[in-house]
Amino acid sequence: MEDSDYTVKSWKDLDTDILVKIFQSFDIFELISGIAHVCSAWRMACCDPLLWKTLDLSMLKSNFIKIPLEPYVYVDGRSDKELSRVLKISLSLSRGNILTLIFHFNLYVSDDQLTYTAERCPQLKRLVLPAWNRIKKSGICKAIRNWKNLESLTMPSISNPPYIMEEISKNCQNFSELKIMGPCEIACANSLVKHLPELKVLSLRCSMLCRDALIIILDGLQQLEVLNISHCLLLEAPPPAPKRAVRELDHFILEMASRLRKFITCMEDSCVMCQRTRTDEGQMRWYKYDGLWKEDEVSSLAL
Repeated sequence: MEDSDYTVKSWKDLDTDILVKIFQSFDIFELISGIAHVCSAWRMACCDPLLWKTLDLSMLKSNFIKIPLEPYVYVDGRSDKELSRVLKISLSLSRGNILTLIFHFNLYVSDDQLTYTAERCPQLKRLVLPAWNRIKKSGICKAIRNWKNLESLTMPSISNPPYIMEEISKNCQNFSELKIMGPCEIACANSLVKHLPELKVLSLRCSMLCRDALIIILDGLQQLEVLNISHCLLLEAPPPAPKRAVRELDHFILEMASRLRKFITCMEDSCVMCQRTRTDEGQMRWYKYDGLWKEDEVSSLAL
């Protein structure tokens, strides 16, 4: 009996769809490790938009130390070089197709790195950037001007928030979701109402929030559908008044929140996250709780 004739394909001759399916199981560091240089077919597969809907850098952290002066962190040069290398290769392969960009809580991006990124992913819809000590006002504003399609932002608390809200208002017509990882003071609440009146989803979980700021948000954001204040340290009055925590939401607040589709709260003494917020006095030290910064009771904001 004669042997059947058959042809064995080499790796470079695999269909692009099959290669893309295989590459989808790789993490970002495997994907940029050099497989795009194997041959033209592999490079074509590495550039497929299916691989680049999300650029998740939540595994990459800066090697840094805290310092007493601005920007309050010093980042080791090798960390900067590694981040620049990862961004350069990723943004080259992605060819502008990134829709979601996630940075680690302790990945301190520079102005130049953020600008470089913004110019090369103009279709971005979601940005998770909870640490921007090294990013100046001009840097974040320049980046936002490139992100006309931005819909969702996770950001840290900042002392002077109006400029960021105003820039989003001017440039991001479809913006609807915001998560602030830090205290929301009255100035911040007023900025939200003034510049982002169309906001649909807001998460302030594990933050310090005064009752007056909460009232401003509930009264002023008339398009708001979902508000998450779970595990917040809710204060009766804003600083510099003595910190007196509200232990239970009163009827007035609950009545104002009743129009929302979802009002997420948790103020339980037995709740571990509530305990941590109180221990940290509303300034959550996320570096102590590895990975918990990714969590959110709002599914669209969780990672």
